[in-house]
Amino acid sequence: MEQHNTEKSLRKNLWYVGIFAVAMAYLESAVVVYLRRVYNITDLTISLSRFDPQISAIELGRELATLIMLLAVGWAAGKNFQSRFGFTVFAFGLWDIFYYFWLRVFIGWPVSFLNPDLLFLIPLPWWGPVLAPVLIAALMVVGGMRAILLAEKGVRVWFKPVEWVALIGGVFILLYTFMADALSLLPTTVETLAQMKPTTFNWPLYLVGFVLALCVVWRATGHKKNK
Repeated sequence: MEQHNTEKSLRKNLWYVGIFAVAMAYLESAVVVYLRRVYNITDLTISLSRFDPQISAIELGRELATLIMLLAVGWAAGKNFQSRFGFTVFAFGLWDIFYYFWLRVFIGWPVSFLNPDLLFLIPLPWWGPVLAPVLIAALMVVGGMRAILLAEKGVRVWFKPVEWVALIGGVFILLYTFMADALSLLPTTVETLAQMKPTTFNWPLYLVGFVLALCVVWRATGHKKNK
């Protein structure tokens, strides 16, 4: 009976966190629609508005607030570090996927998964085709769920030293592919970075980083060693 109640509580938490992530994605998408309308942006690659220091600072704060909200809901839903981190990762991935879903509903964009998008601004502007962050988000959803389920069973997600190296290396490769254009402009001014346009996305390098992360996460969240 106790196990049944625990599983029921876990399913409820997954649903609640999922609903929160989907609703948060709606809010995020609505803000982006408003910004595009206010600044008359139809294509980020050709019609970015002039640099506005105040709006840029607020936007950075909004992105940081987004991360804090996802972390807070994950910590509230979980029972230990593993499940809390799992809920955070799960919520982040779901939020990212539905962010594009709602944009498609609102303004018919992205037209294609290969449409380039300005993904993030911290610590530098991230550029990449929509498919790139969506693949990572899907991995986060599945990996987060697996980590949560294992935590409820008393199973620890752990990494061997070589897997830590592979995971960290994969993450840095992914970050580099997203920030390569911004890094190529350094040192430069904030205004220049704000007006930066993306070049060709490095898919081969991205896939190396993604496969490294995928293999490590999949092996670690499939491990059966008890705490």
